[in-house]
Amino acid sequence: MASSILSDCSSARLLPLRRAFLPPPAARFRHSLALVTPRRLFVAAPAPLPLRSRRMDSVPVTAASAADSATISTDATAKVIDGKMVAKQIREEIAVEITRMKDAIGIVPGLAVILVGSRKDSQTYVRNKKKACEAVGIKSYEVNLPEDSSEEEVIKHIASFNSDPSVHGILVQLPLPHHMNDENILNAVSIEKDVDGFHPLNIGRLAMQGRDPFFVPCTPKGCMELLHRYGVEIKGKRAVVIGRSNIVGMPAALLLQKANATVSIVHSQTKNPEEITRQADIVIAAVGVANLVRGNWIKPGAAIIDVGINPVEASLLLVSLASGSLQHVLFFKCLWDLLALDSDLKMLQDPESPRGYRLVGDVCYEEASKVAGAITPVPGGVGPMTIAMLLSNTVESAKRIHKFK
Repeated sequence: MASSILSDCSSARLLPLRRAFLPPPAARFRHSLALVTPRRLFVAAPAPLPLRSRRMDSVPVTAASAADSATISTDATAKVIDGKMVAKQIREEIAVEITRMKDAIGIVPGLAVILVGSRKDSQTYVRNKKKACEAVGIKSYEVNLPEDSSEEEVIKHIASFNSDPSVHGILVQLPLPHHMNDENILNAVSIEKDVDGFHPLNIGRLAMQGRDPFFVPCTPKGCMELLHRYGVEIKGKRAVVIGRSNIVGMPAALLLQKANATVSIVHSQTKNPEEITRQADIVIAAVGVANLVRGNWIKPGAAIIDVGINPVEASLLLVSLASGSLQHVLFFKCLWDLLALDSDLKMLQDPESPRGYRLVGDVCYEEASKVAGAITPVPGGVGPMTIAMLLSNTVESAKRIHKFK
């Protein structure tokens, strides 16, 4: 019942946050899907803001330089932050940078992906990443291991890629078979090649004052890139992150703090989430609950980054990131991988497709777009940015390793 209510933006009731952050008993799963009753159609987005172009390694725009770009307004209808367009621009910039590197020093960035088992969804995700690499000129390496492989075999291949100078990024496709310890395997990846950004040392460096990680996790990095490219001022602003997962919430909060925002985190134990969120100039919602954030949670003119991916209408529902548990992190990451390519987005939007999915975010778009100054749609907001940031991290790694400016 709760799932049906939350999937309907116009009639949803606000459950207590502790309950709302968790999937109902019927929807709890381990690497599997839950079906819900169809409720509503995806809402069409308004025209996008003018986009500010910038190089991936440039500094965030300031308030002064953003004056001629997109600003947060108090118009009745929010401007849309078009992640699909930004991701396309980033891929074009990456392709140019790879050509420049190849011409100057003869180096082509390389990304290695290790796939264990024969899950169809994992094979699709790996294929998508390979296509994305080919499109920008990154060389891809792939190792396919049988389901019954041992941890030692996987770690052996990781060690080989760690020492291979032609490989600049290593990605172990998740989820791994149940008999493997995910953390042991992920921690075997060299911190200098951890382009997913989940190595404990990278997260630790992100949390430390005066230190920078080798890599930032791709989805939080994509959120920040959208804010920067649309000229949203962060310094001195109040920001609220809804959700405290290891994959999005906590890294996003740390990134906002490093950008000199005053940051609050709303989570399953927060008693007054609406009041706290309503104070924010910037909101990043990453909890996996359809339409949790309503229009009356939003400060007029705020910038809203909706990381949620909640398919409804005879499809998936609710991936709870509030606990930060590894099984939820892995499932959430797989969904983002699926949304990375335009063909997949079209499939999810198209009512004529065999599956007929409709996506809604963690934010009630219909209500929030009447209050916010700028907002990301779902789909087409944060989703396309994730693989773009993976490609960016791989190029950054190659440039760092070969000392190429």
